[in-house]
Amino acid sequence: MFEPFLVRWRSFYHGLKFAKKGKRCRIQGKHFTIEGHVECGDYCRFRDYVILRTHRDGKIIMGTHSLLSYYTILESTALIQIGSNTAIAEFTVIRDTHHVFWGTKEHFALTPHIAKPIIIGDNVLVGSRCYIHPGVEIGDGAIIGVGSVLTEDTKVGPLEVWAGVPARKVGHRIENVSPEKLQQTEELIKKYGIRKFRY
Repeated sequence: MFEPFLVRWRSFYHGLKFAKKGKRCRIQGKHFTIEGHVECGDYCRFRDYVILRTHRDGKIIMGTHSLLSYYTILESTALIQIGSNTAIAEFTVIRDTHHVFWGTKEHFALTPHIAKPIIIGDNVLVGSRCYIHPGVEIGDGAIIGVGSVLTEDTKVGPLEVWAGVPARKVGHRIENVSPEKLQQTEELIKKYGIRKFRY
């Protein structure tokens, strides 16, 4: 498949900044920031204005076929792990760290950090403008609705659908689905089928 020269050049140039990078990853935008230890698997895609930043012993690790859309920000002091075939939509922020502020009147920038790993499974979709706090775990196949805030230590089960501020479980992808939604899904799959990855 033909790729514009600039995409290939950016993918090569920015690819040198990764601690580990899989094959045929595409960095599509000219504004791409990567600082610290970042790993990605094969066929990952990065849109414009993505920021990936780690501090101290922090790591960001992505599986294969995963996507970070426009203006996503990932910052790690511990670990942010994103599974395979997972998509993080535009303007989403994922941070595994925050400042200590309870029980002290010191300026927040001068206090220590609390850092807890964030684990996001395979086949997950995180909608646009979400915020994911330290200690969050998202199971395989889960869906996080647009504009959701996953507060510290939230555990999202496999195939669950969460939404809101703070986010809460609003459904499950295959359990207790209404007949109307099941029929709609069946009709769409019959008409269009299930697509395959393009690469």
